Amino acid sequence: MTPASTDAQYQAYYFQHCCGIPYERSSHWLTFFGQIATQIRQRLQPQRVLDVGCAWGFLVECLREQGVQAFGCDFSTYALAQVHPNIREFCWQYDLTQPLPADQQSTARYDLVTCIEVLEHLPPNAAATAVQYLCSQTDTVLFSSSPFDYAEATHFNVQPPHYWAEQFLSQGFVRDCDFDASFLTNWAVLFRRNTRPLPQVIGQYERKYWLLWQENTALRQTLAQTQTKLAQVWGSSQPSPLPPPAKSRNRLWHKLKQWVRFNHA
Repeated sequence: MTPASTDAQYQAYYFQHCCGIPYERSSHWLTFFGQIATQIRQRLQPQRVLDVGCAWGFLVECLREQGVQAFGCDFSTYALAQVHPNIREFCWQYDLTQPLPADQQSTARYDLVTCIEVLEHLPPNAAATAVQYLCSQTDTVLFSSSPFDYAEATHFNVQPPHYWAEQFLSQGFVRDCDFDASFLTNWAVLFRRNTRPLPQVIGQYERKYWLLWQENTALRQTLAQTQTKLAQVWGSSQPSPLPPPAKSRNRLWHKLKQWVRFNHA
């Protein structure tokens, strides 16, 4: 049986107990999303952004504070009810498991779509539909989906990064290998609609792979050399065993004398 998300799963209990730190209007989350908003504004410079899976709308709020026209959508009616009144008109409910209406399938309306730790909450058979929606709204998607967290009960489709890369490729999007999205998560990716010939796409991937391979090889060689040097130093300067403390010596001497008296009585 294929699992499915329901609105009832994302009520007050979920946001208080299933997000690590309680997900609420606090300095932690406002600072966290404020930093993400700054990175997005400075590095991608979008004018219009859609945050898919916006929850309480913190990223939408922080982007708007920095002058970006930001909007959000989410599945949870409870989460949307918590959105700050000043931006509530810019956030709406949307179910990513439902096909996109035909009149919206070819219109790129946003400079950037963000989707942060959302799609792992959908059943596997909804992944393609959800990715299609993200890609239909823009030419650039900032994406993150946990590849590790199987313990969360509402994570129905935890997948490694290459799984999502294949989903985006089916919509004509490829990773921007030159963009470091680790300010978001270690596995975050910036996908862009591809307009380049295939040889250029492969060339970018191969260039990045080669640089990472070189770095990894050099680090392993350095580690091996360091380990060898440590072993040489350790072997040539083994410390002498420390003498036992005075009390221990006295106790051992007393027991030795008792043993001698007993065996030579």
